[in-house]
Amino acid sequence: MLPSHPAVPDPGDVGLDLPDEAPVGSVGIGVVAPYDFALDRELWRWVPEQAALLLTRTPFSSLPVSVEQATTVGDPDTVAACTSSLIATRPEVVAYACTSGSFVGGVAGEHALVASMLASGTPAAVTSSGALLMALRHLGIRRLAVATPYDQRITDRLRAFLSASGITVTASTLLQLRGLIWRVPYGTTVELVREAVARDDCEAVFISCTNLPTYDLIAPLERELGIPVLTANQVTLWAALRLAGIAAIGEQQRLLAVTHHRPAA
Repeated sequence: MLPSHPAVPDPGDVGLDLPDEAPVGSVGIGVVAPYDFALDRELWRWVPEQAALLLTRTPFSSLPVSVEQATTVGDPDTVAACTSSLIATRPEVVAYACTSGSFVGGVAGEHALVASMLASGTPAAVTSSGALLMALRHLGIRRLAVATPYDQRITDRLRAFLSASGITVTASTLLQLRGLIWRVPYGTTVELVREAVARDDCEAVFISCTNLPTYDLIAPLERELGIPVLTANQVTLWAALRLAGIAAIGEQQRLLAVTHHRPAA
């Protein structure tokens, strides 16, 4: 005679105190990242428990970090295909987490990326560069210093994108890297930011590139410099979660602390 197995108990029969809210990770946030993106763990640091990141990457390319690479990973058809691969998971929003790939084509190129993602079926879409503009409007900032790991050509494209969006770039500094950006030490980034801010009067500073580690620098630099410090991954997650009706988490980060729009002067 086969042994009998006890029935799985009903949670109500064993006195479990179950929460009324949705389970952990019930709100999906889709993320399309470039093929060489290496900072998945950093993205998660802004995400509260009720949200889950659903990441995918663009197809591999052997190009070094350059305008050509940014154009390749920022191709609207490529990003649309990556977005389509996430739709089965029912994300509330899809974020294209690449700064250079979303500003390299200018304002029109950024709009084309958002349109391609929406056409692929996501309810809402945002790019890293679009998220930066959202953050600047939210904080009422018009004068911005910029620090990048890029070469001069890519940095000039970022300056042009911001200028076309009504933002004055007071100064820009760069590292001229061709790859392995995720390995840049915090100390190098700090000096790059200090140099950008010291050159002229600015209302905030932006650290570009989603592959550049920045999370642990934001609060200390804001205390030192006395202005908001915005980073590519920070604004991307802030905007994506905001579109999903969720607040990003991050201790002592000014962008996350301001709950109401501050009109620009």
